[in-house]
Amino acid sequence: MTAQDSARAVQQPAAAQLTETVGRSAPGVLGLLAGLVLVAVAIVLFALRPGGAVTVALVVIGVLLIIAAWLAFGGLTPVVPGEARVIQLFGQYRGTVRQSGLQWVNPFTRRIKVSTRIRNLETAQAKVNDADGNPIEIAAVVVWQVQDTAKATYAVDDYPKFVAIQAETAVRHIASSYPYTGQREGQLSLRENAEEITGRLSAEIAERVRSAGVSIVESRLTRLSYASEIAQAMLRQQQASAVVGARRTIVEGAVGMVQLALDRLEENHVVELDEERKAAMVSNLLVVLCSEQATQQVVNTGSLYS
Repeated sequence: MTAQDSARAVQQPAAAQLTETVGRSAPGVLGLLAGLVLVAVAIVLFALRPGGAVTVALVVIGVLLIIAAWLAFGGLTPVVPGEARVIQLFGQYRGTVRQSGLQWVNPFTRRIKVSTRIRNLETAQAKVNDADGNPIEIAAVVVWQVQDTAKATYAVDDYPKFVAIQAETAVRHIASSYPYTGQREGQLSLRENAEEITGRLSAEIAERVRSAGVSIVESRLTRLSYASEIAQAMLRQQQASAVVGARRTIVEGAVGMVQLALDRLEENHVVELDEERKAAMVSNLLVVLCSEQATQQVVNTGSLYS
């Protein structure tokens, strides 16, 4: 362990350093049978009346047996699947019972119920500025589960609330760290790189809730959009970008087709064109190929130059 790790361990509270251990328990059926036998014997002793000091002794023994039976019944602890019982004796952690069924533990202990089922958490819709400063609305669903019951019980005050707050904080941090849409090649964005973003979101939430003994199964963005005040403006910007991209593709294709036409005419010796006529042909072809409306053909009945 390095000096930095030692310093971090010293700064952490003792509750945060607790880890789950297996608690001592016995089959609850044995405790139940023992309690029933003790009660039956006590009833028999109370029924006997030999008289004198013997009766007093039998009554005392019967009372002790009733107390023992009460302790036997008091240690019975039902553990259902998907739950665990954290055992605490006089304020000290004594282990966790995860085995389902009727268990018997020390009757003087406090048994804290902790759910180990997989849970869903949907964060509230948050309005955050992305990396470019644009206001966006974002929300996520987080699937989580308690892995360490000791940390979940003693490291934090209320672990479901702790997970909810940390998940919302992570969602806000991720939203403000990346732009909504990428402006340059290879840039991560919230809208175009959903898998990478959700992976980083899961990793950040897992790091934040590790101290509470919670593991993150997965996380997904459930809402991602521009805020209402800029939604129309950003829609026009996206439409303009789409139009520019489409125009660029059309022009690139038209230039390639014109080049192909000139090369084919020259290779097949169909017609010989000087530079002026080549420029005119290129202009006409580009108009025809790039125009949004249908063009009308003009038939030249004169010579090539008139």
